[in-house]
This record gives sequence, C-alpha cells and structure tokens, in this order.
Amino acid sequence: MIAWLSHHWHAFFLALRQLAGAPFASLLNITVIGVAFSLPTGIYMLLGNLQVFSGQMSEASQLSLFLELDADKAAILKIESLLKQHPQVINFQFISKDSALKQLKQGSGLTDVVDSLTQNPLPDAFIINANSTEPEALEQLRGEIQKWPKAEHVQLDSAWTKRLDALLKLGQLAVLMLTALLSFALVVVTFNTIRLQILTKRDEIEVSKLIGATSNFIRRPFLYFGAIQGVAGGVIAWLIIAIVIHLINSELTDLVQLYAIDLHLYHLSFEDSISLLLFSSWLGWLGAWLSVATHLWQIEPK
Repeated sequence: MIAWLSHHWHAFFLALRQLAGAPFASLLNITVIGVAFSLPTGIYMLLGNLQVFSGQMSEASQLSLFLELDADKAAILKIESLLKQHPQVINFQFISKDSALKQLKQGSGLTDVVDSLTQNPLPDAFIINANSTEPEALEQLRGEIQKWPKAEHVQLDSAWTKRLDALLKLGQLAVLMLTALLSFALVVVTFNTIRLQILTKRDEIEVSKLIGATSNFIRRPFLYFGAIQGVAGGVIAWLIIAIVIHLINSELTDLVQLYAIDLHLYHLSFEDSISLLLFSSWLGWLGAWLSVATHLWQIEPK
C-alpha cells in the first residue's frame, strides 16, 4: 500500500513539475479550458437563476374568480366553503363589489364617473392562491372552479409561465449541446498536449522501458498531468463566473432599490461546484488516457 501511494505521489509530483516547466504554455492551456467551460456553466447558472426567479413569480400568480352580478350571500358562502375544502387552494381573499368600486374610485381618478353610475357594475370576486405553480395544474384548477355555481369568469394569466418553461427547456438543451462540444474540444486539447509531451520524452520513455518500467508507471504522470490541467481549467471557469456574478449583482443594486424587489444572481451551489471540478478533471484525464493509449505503444526500445 505504501509503495502504491509512493508511486502515485511520484507521478503527481512529476505532473506538477511538467506544468511548472512550461508555465506560459500551461497557463495558456488552462485559461483556454477555463474560458471554454465558463460558457456552458454560465448558461447553466443563468437557467438556475431564472428557475428561482420564475418560482418566486409563480408564487405570486393568482386566480381571479368573478361571480355573476346576481350572486347572493348564500352563493358566496357556498364558494367560500368549496375553496376552504379544496386541496389545491392555499388561501383566498374575498373582495366585495362595494369594496372593488371603492378601490376603483380611489385609485383610478375617475371619481366623477363612478359617482354618476346608477348601480354598481362590478361583481363580487375571490383572489385565490394555489399550492401548485405548474401551468397545467393551474389550468385544471381554473377549469374546475369555472364550473362552480354563480362563477361567471375565472382569470389566470399563465401564458408567461408556459413561455418561460419552454425557454428553460430550450436553454437546457443548448447547455447540453454546448457542453458536449466544448468537452470534446477539451479532450482534443489535452490529447495534443500529451502527444507532444510523449514525443518530446521519447528517449526517456525508451530508457524507462529498457530498465523494466511498466506501462502503468510510464502512463501515470501523463494521466495526472491531464487531470490537473482539467481541474485547473475548472477552477478558472468557477472564478470567471464568480467575477461576472459579482459585477452583475453590483449593477442590480440600483434596480433593486428602485423597485424594492429581491433580484440578484446566485452562484453555483457547493454540489454544482464540485461537479464542475470533477467533470473537468475527468475530461482532462480522458484526453490524456486517449493520447497515451494511442501513442505510447508505438515507442519501443531499439
């Protein structure tokens, strides 16, 4: 066990020395990887923030139930009872026709027009909050309430939630496609980098094989090099996203103060950050493994 750990530590140290031996080229490769990975990761983070924001907006979405003008107190009490017993209704608020007319008079600036009315044209209404934010569930609830006695019209503005849901699904597909393309590019970059190292160290590899070094022993430093380069690129991508989020949130400060809303971008969660680093490390390792598997067997001592 100690010998196994010693071999891996030796390979890890050699990989770090190779990175430090060509600092400019290594930094350039790592930066390219980081910038490339920051694109799909940034889109993924933006979609996550949109989902949070849409969830906050959906919580504020409501159904408005307008009763028929001739609805009496018994009909109102009946609907109140149905709403209290309904499992999909969190809470509701009753707005009488007199209260609605008073609000219209105070808020519209049409006092003279309202005073000239011979009768109240507004209906009694209920403002209903549902426990589901899914557009399909809200539509189903709207259709059910619409069939209740004395229910004239049930209004639900769910078009924006459907459009946003479709946009998020399209964005998720775009993230998957972009991640696949850039992952392939990362593997290619690592593949070529390791290929050049193998060609540069050809004589050293031949000598190592002559003195009995196994393929695993020779392969190990290159694999560590690819993994380290990949995880370093993941760190750069994480830092780029963190800086961008900080700059955007700084600009959103004035907007938040003007509109008194909770609007700011969230950074990647701990789990997502670890996944980013592990995935970028694995891609670097994969590129190195493919390169070693392709070229190392071609080098045999003469």
